[in-house]
Amino acid sequence: MMRCRVAALTAICLLSIAMSPAMAADASLVSIKTPRGVTEKFILIKPEKPVAAVVLFAGGKGVLGLKSASAMNWGSGNFLVRTRETFAAHGLMVAVIDAPSDQRERMNAIFRMSKAHAEDIAAVAAYLKKDADVPVWLIGTSMGTFSAANGAIGASNIDGLVLTSTITRSKPDWKIAASHRDGVASMALQQVSVPVLIVSHKDDACAITPAADMPKLQTRLTKASKIETRLLEGGSPPISEPCEAKSQHGFLGIEDEAVGVVAQFIKSNLK
Repeated sequence: MMRCRVAALTAICLLSIAMSPAMAADASLVSIKTPRGVTEKFILIKPEKPVAAVVLFAGGKGVLGLKSASAMNWGSGNFLVRTRETFAAHGLMVAVIDAPSDQRERMNAIFRMSKAHAEDIAAVAAYLKKDADVPVWLIGTSMGTFSAANGAIGASNIDGLVLTSTITRSKPDWKIAASHRDGVASMALQQVSVPVLIVSHKDDACAITPAADMPKLQTRLTKASKIETRLLEGGSPPISEPCEAKSQHGFLGIEDEAVGVVAQFIKSNLK
């Protein structure tokens, strides 16, 4: 009888492992040289048969300080960083991007909107396309939306853009306050031609990422081939400041739903 129980438990465990998409993903730390001569590191998670690739841009200072595929100095709690395995479980190849080697302290909005950053992003996208020959989408959250939008503006090797908790209002003391009063919405969004998904939380209390500004973004994406907005709600009570990741700003408690919405949009817009 005991032998039968052991055999049954073993069979159940093996079945659960075989059924888990995340278990089929292989994570590694990749380091490439970009055309402008800097080093760009990223965590790469590659499912067995990815249908698309996503480049994830954390918010805040954006300097993860990657040491391995699972160890970093900062940012492990960021919405997109902490959900990277969930994206992979949807059959998406994942690249969690670190700051380039010449940005060791912080990627501010000025750098995130720079031509140099766009070139680095294009280099990462080219690596992913060569590795798996799949469409590449850029996904940013909070400050990371500057990076994602920049990479999609006029880019030739980017297939889609997802903006979550987008910065649409600049703080008065920011250097870009005069030139980009509306944050990402002040960028050249009219140059984005790929499909775009905008996701916000109804109760995001961060003053610079209000969900009420989603229409502002939508109206400025005049050439996007498709635009959708999704307003999520619910989740867990915040355990961080309103503009930090462990709050509605970071979709706390509804991470699976948020990632599912993004994954579904990407898969419905594959070329």
